[in-house]
Amino acid sequence: MVSASVTFLGTEPLEVLRFGPDAEGVVRYATVGVSRRAMHPPTVTLADPVRGPRTELLLSLRPGRDQALRSLAVLAATPDVEQVVLTAGVTLDLQTPLWPGARVSAVLIGEPGGLIPDLPLTADSFPPGTEPDGIQPVRFHPVLPMTASEAALSRAKGAGAVQQLWLDAGTDLRDPDRRGVV
Repeated sequence: MVSASVTFLGTEPLEVLRFGPDAEGVVRYATVGVSRRAMHPPTVTLADPVRGPRTELLLSLRPGRDQALRSLAVLAATPDVEQVVLTAGVTLDLQTPLWPGARVSAVLIGEPGGLIPDLPLTADSFPPGTEPDGIQPVRFHPVLPMTASEAALSRAKGAGAVQQLWLDAGTDLRDPDRRGVV
């Protein structure tokens, strides 16, 4: 396992861990630190640091691209920096390659529950007197790399439209050199 830590102005440090490659040559990157506080959209007047969705991000590539660590950390910082709630179906465009030479510059936040199950939190994980009502588990969302054209389609027609194109084309989203389907 390899790790890198990144701190953005005004945020707590975020760590990105690298695992693998596994027997299939897949390298997995996982964030640590996004779930410290619950996420809330900018429209919320008073954000509750305990209640609300929590997430960590997972990126799988074959073979790995360790230069993706910084991009994954930037994505992980968006709840604090831009008040984006990272949940399934959200499209984020960094407008720069996710790693040097990448064709992909955006990501789709995928459905959790595939590789790592939800992590339940209890009231004893928080300050004394915190009631367990409304405490959501940490969800582990896959990060699905997308081209700028795929990201535009996702914003225009929804994440399902891009996912269907990927399925129809037999796209391996773990292939760091894949071409776009749009």
